[in-house]
Amino acid sequence: MITDSAEPAVVAVVGATASGKSDLGVRLARRLGDAGGRAEIINADSMQLYRGMDIGTAKLTAAERSGVPHHLLDIWDTTETADVARYQHLARALIDRMRSAGRTPILVGGSGLYVRAALDHLDFPGTDPTVRARLEAELDRVGPEPLHERLAGRDPAAAVAILPSNGRRIVRALEVIEITGRPFTATLPGHVARYPCVQIGLHVPREELDNRIQLRVDRMWRAGFVDEVRELEEKGLREGRTASRALGYAQVLRFLAGEYDEETAREETVRATRRFARRQESWFRRDPRVHWLPYDSPDLVERALQLVGAEANDGAS
Repeated sequence: MITDSAEPAVVAVVGATASGKSDLGVRLARRLGDAGGRAEIINADSMQLYRGMDIGTAKLTAAERSGVPHHLLDIWDTTETADVARYQHLARALIDRMRSAGRTPILVGGSGLYVRAALDHLDFPGTDPTVRARLEAELDRVGPEPLHERLAGRDPAAAVAILPSNGRRIVRALEVIEITGRPFTATLPGHVARYPCVQIGLHVPREELDNRIQLRVDRMWRAGFVDEVRELEEKGLREGRTASRALGYAQVLRFLAGEYDEETAREETVRATRRFARRQESWFRRDPRVHWLPYDSPDLVERALQLVGAEANDGAS
């Protein structure tokens, strides 16, 4: 059931990595503020939840946030395992509080399940400690790839959406299949919103997106990404089931362990990020509610604001 439409709608800025989501979120918030309202940003990038993972996740600096309040950044240690149900609780509490105060929540990020957890009627199946422990032990013994192959046989749609390197999510999907007897994706209901919402997707042509990812990785290395990973390693990054497998971080950890040379780590980061971007696009394209806009449109902010205004007018009618 959608809550009171007299309160501001939620805005979500989604799309692939390196498409410009963070920048658009800030620009939208500032323009809404100039128009007499107030908007705040809620992070929906699962890796930006981690403290110290800044360069590799392209986390905006304080200056780049331009005074716009940002929430759910830097809330977990890298040793903690990501928990989408926990994120859902935190994000919904923020959304409810902002809307009640007349502020517009702007959800920004490319973690599709986290976006849906915040916006939609989505409940997560429980866990079975025995099943989970057995699957995690198998993950430690054989690595994520064989488990991903098993997932592809049992739930092809889930295998497309989950990276073969993301052992934690693979284990969770297999656990849900074993507990419920249904495919993991079958536990995700249709796109039924909990809040009035407008979702804005940024479209980048494939070749341009590949180039932007290359440039982003180049900037990461120039900004001291290897040193960032080395410092996090000293704080226990390798022990984190989620953070240690993040794009770029996993590759640099292999370099620091002597498994890769540095150039290989860099090239593998580019390749893995491009594969991930394709999965992000596939995920968000399946949601018919997303309004796609060209990332480089000269009137991008104006077009996004028109969509927000149209949702506000529909809610008021």
